[in-house]
Amino acid sequence: MSEEQHTGTDITHDSRSAFDLYHPAVPLVYFTIVIVLSMAAFQPVFCVLSLAGALIYGCYLRGWRAVVRSLRWSLPMVLIIALLNPFFSAFGTTQLFVLLGRTIYLESLVYGLCMGLMLTAMLQWFSNAAVVLTFEKILAIFGNVLPTIGLMLSMIMRFVPMLARRGREVEGVQQACTAIAPRSVRESTSLRVREASVLMGWSLEDSLRTADAMRARGWGGPNSRSVYQRYRFGSADLALTVSFALLGLVCAFLAWVACSQFAFYPTITPLIMWWGYVPYAGLLLLPLFIEFEEALRWMR
Repeated sequence: MSEEQHTGTDITHDSRSAFDLYHPAVPLVYFTIVIVLSMAAFQPVFCVLSLAGALIYGCYLRGWRAVVRSLRWSLPMVLIIALLNPFFSAFGTTQLFVLLGRTIYLESLVYGLCMGLMLTAMLQWFSNAAVVLTFEKILAIFGNVLPTIGLMLSMIMRFVPMLARRGREVEGVQQACTAIAPRSVRESTSLRVREASVLMGWSLEDSLRTADAMRARGWGGPNSRSVYQRYRFGSADLALTVSFALLGLVCAFLAWVACSQFAFYPTITPLIMWWGYVPYAGLLLLPLFIEFEEALRWMR
């Protein structure tokens, strides 16, 4: 398939993603479908598949080191949510133990674990989308039609990886100050609260600076905005978008069937081997198939 059959844009061999060969609406449709399904399909197998797909694709897009660094703070979050949920939602029939006068049930623990997995998968998918859907692509889609929504989406895509990077910077600066190294649990908690406060203040200051810069450059004026690069929606883009939509509808129906047959309370429904998981896994791994297809095309 030649470049003329795609978007007519200038694509080099150093493209970070095969989605660069298509109109920006194509990856936008894909990530929207995947993120919505990952939030709606609250079932253990679907949560695990979503996280696995996000991590695999993230290793290809961002590198395994970046994925591991992101898991250093997201996996503890999963454990915290899984352990705290039984204290706030003590329901179930399988009693595990009693902690601090609170009965811990297996069902509540598994529910909290799935919540943590789903949240981690969302963060990973947003990080992947931020690599593919760059700022100029978001503005090319929504810049003149829905400028405010386009700006919000571009800032959200940028916010998650930027927040993680700044969090590591703040943590590194505090670790360099050996005089304030925590010596107890209380000091360690105070250190984390201080990091969160610095990160929040930094983000608010950056937001104000961005707003002033946009106002100075005429944001919100009556004239239409120009874009960095013009994209043309071709037949290949339409075919891939329709394929994503159809596969997404199939997966949505299968997820509805799986979720309607599964329950956390009062007893966890036993999980069985089911063919319906295969199409969902295929949807999550579909970008990798596109990447491999493009790599083979360049090799030939």
